[in-house]
Amino acid sequence: MATVKWVLDPTHSEVTFKVRHLMITNVTGQFTKFEVDVQTQDEDFMTAKATFTADVNSITTGNDQRDGHLKSPDFFDVTRFPQIKFVATKYEAVDNDGSYELYGDLTIRDVTKSIKFDVEFGGIIKDPWGHTRAGFSISGKINRKEFGLSWHAVTDTGGLVAGDDVRIHCSVELIKQA
Repeated sequence: MATVKWVLDPTHSEVTFKVRHLMITNVTGQFTKFEVDVQTQDEDFMTAKATFTADVNSITTGNDQRDGHLKSPDFFDVTRFPQIKFVATKYEAVDNDGSYELYGDLTIRDVTKSIKFDVEFGGIIKDPWGHTRAGFSISGKINRKEFGLSWHAVTDTGGLVAGDDVRIHCSVELIKQA
């Protein structure tokens, strides 16, 4: 078996998240700078060694004031903890139709927790320029307070300004290296 290196196609990949706001709507954000390092045996992603890192300073929610607050010590504390990191530890097939569970260690701030993501494997194709590409949709949910993102505020009626659960969704396209 040959070791295959895959690199991220950033123009066809995204990392987004949603958090409840005032418990009636969601705020959506994304990280615009992130990297994925993947190595497989041949093209078998069940053998993958995969690491994801996001540049926390690249967070954007479409509101500069909120983004500044998210970068502050109340949340990510980007000065002390400039990256979010995920290292894959295990893969399990859920069915024979491209559904998998991805387990790994997620580090936010100085807290590392084992988490599970649901993965839909989009397949492997040869593009019109001769490159081999693989695509994945990855989703999951974490509790932000478990990672030290514990800021909260209460409205006049006793409701929370920001929910604890963060839903994560990633679309990832990888390109096989020669």
